[in-house]
Amino acid sequence: MTRQSRFLIFCALILAVASPACAQWNEQVLYSFQGLPDGATPTGKIVFDKQGNLYGVTSEGGSSSCAGPAQCGTVYELSPPTKNGGPWTETILHVFQGRAFGDGSTPSGGPVMDAAGNLYGTAAYDGTGPCQLLGGLVGCGVIYEMSPPSQPGGAWTETVLYNFQGGNDGYFPAGDLVFDKAGNLYGATVFGGGRGVNCGNSLDQNCGTIFELSPPQQKGGAWTEKVLYSFAGLEPWSVAGDGSQPNGGLVFDDAGDIYGTAARGGSNIPNCGSSGCGAAFELIPPQKGGAWTENVLYRFQGAPNDGAGPNGNLVIADGAVYGTTYSGVGGGIFYELSRARENNQWVMTTLYTFLGYPNPGNPEGGLTITEDGDVLGTTINGGSGFGGAIIRLMPPKAGRDWGLSDLYNFGRAPAASGPIGELVADGTNKFYGITQVGGTGHACQGGCGTAYAVSP
Repeated sequence: MTRQSRFLIFCALILAVASPACAQWNEQVLYSFQGLPDGATPTGKIVFDKQGNLYGVTSEGGSSSCAGPAQCGTVYELSPPTKNGGPWTETILHVFQGRAFGDGSTPSGGPVMDAAGNLYGTAAYDGTGPCQLLGGLVGCGVIYEMSPPSQPGGAWTETVLYNFQGGNDGYFPAGDLVFDKAGNLYGATVFGGGRGVNCGNSLDQNCGTIFELSPPQQKGGAWTEKVLYSFAGLEPWSVAGDGSQPNGGLVFDDAGDIYGTAARGGSNIPNCGSSGCGAAFELIPPQKGGAWTENVLYRFQGAPNDGAGPNGNLVIADGAVYGTTYSGVGGGIFYELSRARENNQWVMTTLYTFLGYPNPGNPEGGLTITEDGDVLGTTINGGSGFGGAIIRLMPPKAGRDWGLSDLYNFGRAPAASGPIGELVADGTNKFYGITQVGGTGHACQGGCGTAYAVSP
């Protein structure tokens, strides 16, 4: 029996005793963002601390002092009510100030938390780097740390750990960071790296990087950045490109290999125009020094064959890798990457094709495999309310193919709308997430976004 078969059988057994597929879950809006001076357009993954507080970022709002293309953004904390049924409380931990204040702006991925309660994340713009966008100086982005106060009720402290410099270094970091077992941080930059033949855009011909950020050997020292791999994008003389504009949200396997996706590049075929349909890749660490090695697992083909625009935040289960694409055939696909028994080569299998309106379509966040074996995710569009949906992907049963159940349908703004990012469990069968629009924030057209919880 293959690893894939064991995983599918396990999921099928769990789902056989789960709640009916047609049962709609309940949603609770925990907080509606208000724009300035609060925060707007939450993005990335949210994270819990041990006390049950939620932490996340908004890519806009907070301040309008930034020189970049948008408002500066914030890091926020949401605290649960002291009494059952009461409101959650938002606290702004940091308002990004931009280049003029030696800070970053426009957070592009959610925070990750270490064992001491420090938060780490990426801001796509500003910092001290010399990068330009459309002729204007916008900086190259930063990696930052948020340290909790030493005394309850005190202020959090932001420290810029690294300023990207563009060129071979990389710039415009994107997506969630991830720790390895030694405490190093890993992430991606959309541009930079010093390599590029055709990156699928007119802004830059450097196709992005995967980087490692290592903590100092002595307290108070500087963190050290190292580019592990630079993408070259599409190769005009060949159908084989390595990818362009990596997404971040990387994942490690037990051997220390890194898995991720690039939103563009891959195959030089007409289905996705000149930008390419994207690729899934593996980075293999060196055995004794030397360079990391990239292995392209799959180059997406786009409609009418399969998906296009793969998202970050892959998940690994029983040796197989699972993910989604935003577009391609239908409204995107849910796919599996697994090794073939005959030759040990990676094979992509489309497990489910999203249909789009009026059905859920265009998944943009990562997947979550629960302790019960369910595969949960979100789509930013479609659903009966036309504002996106929370979905459960159901493994084959009784000869049927993979199926989809929409657990909750978001409505159009001003209701919470457009879910993005990965669902996070609290251990009580309740899941938490964010929407980029909707809510009661009147400072933003269509609402400034929300944080929400859903449960069966």
